[in-house]
Order: sequence, then structure tokens, then C-alpha cells
Amino acid sequence: MGSTTRAEPPPTIAAVRVRDATGVPVLAASGIEKGYHRGIWPARRRLDVLRGADLTLSPGEVVGLVGENGSGKSTLMKILVGALRPDAGTVAVSGRLGYCPQEPVVYDRLTCDEHFELFGRAYRMSPQAERASRRGLYTALGFERYAATRADQLSGGTLAKLNLGLALLADPEVLLLDEPYSGFDWDTYLRFWQLVAQRRESGRSVLIISHFVADEERFDRIVDLRDGRTVPR
Repeated sequence: MGSTTRAEPPPTIAAVRVRDATGVPVLAASGIEKGYHRGIWPARRRLDVLRGADLTLSPGEVVGLVGENGSGKSTLMKILVGALRPDAGTVAVSGRLGYCPQEPVVYDRLTCDEHFELFGRAYRMSPQAERASRRGLYTALGFERYAATRADQLSGGTLAKLNLGLALLADPEVLLLDEPYSGFDWDTYLRFWQLVAQRRESGRSVLIISHFVADEERFDRIVDLRDGRTVPR
């Protein structure tokens, strides 16, 4: 779900708060390892997906994490947001964390407005702050006409806008996006990058995971995930 509440890390993650200061990472992951067991005993075997991945994100930085399908990008993202327990490694996050998963998880019977209201209460936003943020996101992403439309009646592209909007609602300091522009038309794609540029200018940080990068100049850095390890490009 496109949540912006910071998930508490699993017990095996040594997590600490990082001071929000210039030059100090707002997100730092070190030595992340994760493997899965496949098959049935006695032929059961372990598949190592992450083999010591490292990643940092500084204030006001836009970073791309790129890798082939099955390289472990989404696994790493889930570990960063605390949704998945790593086998080893540390994760440190400063401030509120926003997460936009690749597959939107929404409530079919709720309208877009009702989703924003529900998430606003979960984030403990005042009704005034939630409505103001919602209006801004409708305008920025261009889907205000669907405010009263139920989620199960939205197109894939509009559902992706709602998914992104929910992640942005509480204005998180760190925004993690997993294949965020899948299903966007060209106009929405440009609107998306305008939002990213605004967040960079305001000192917010964005991590974008994708299996390819078309506009490298839009990123401050790009990191490749190969053989379970992160490699600067």
C-alpha cells in the first residue's frame, strides 16, 4: 500500500536514527543479505538474492536503483521499508518514510477521496492538512475528476496516480518508489518528474527502483544491482 508511515524495522535490523544534517545520509543500508530456500527436502536448496548490498541516500538526492528482473530490487526495497526481515545487515532511516509499491494495494469499495481521508488519519494529519495535500496532489498528477470514483472502477494509470499520491500525502522526507511510472502516459510521466524535481529542491530525498532508466540526467546517481550487490554506475 502507498503508505508514508515509517515501518519499525524487524528485530534483526540494527536500526538507528540518523541526524538530518547536510552531508549525512537520511537512509543508509549496509551489508544487506537475503536468501530464500527452494524445493523440497532433501533436494531443498538456498537461493541467495542479496549478498551484501549497500545503499545510501542523502538529503535532496534523487537516486536510481537499476537491475534486471529477479535481481533483488523489490526484495531490497521491502527490507528498506521494514516489510521484510533481512538475514544480515543494518538499515538506518531519518524522518518519515514514504513507500510506493509496484503493485497498488487499495480498497476496491473506497473512492480516491476516501483513500486520502483514511490515510490522512493513519498519518495523524489534521483534516485541513490532509485536504490541502490532497488538492495539491490531484492538481499535480491531474486526476481530480476521479475524486469520487471507487478504486475498482479506475484505470491502471489512474490507480498508479492514486498509489503515488498516497505515498506523497504526508510529505515524507524519504520517498521510496518501486517502478512508479509503470502505466503512466507521457503527460503523467512528465508530471511525475516535476514532482520529483520539487522534492529535490525542498531537500526531500527520492529512491526510484526500475529495471531500466531512460532519462539518466534526471538522477543525481544511479546504482546497479548485480549478483546481489550494489555497484555505482
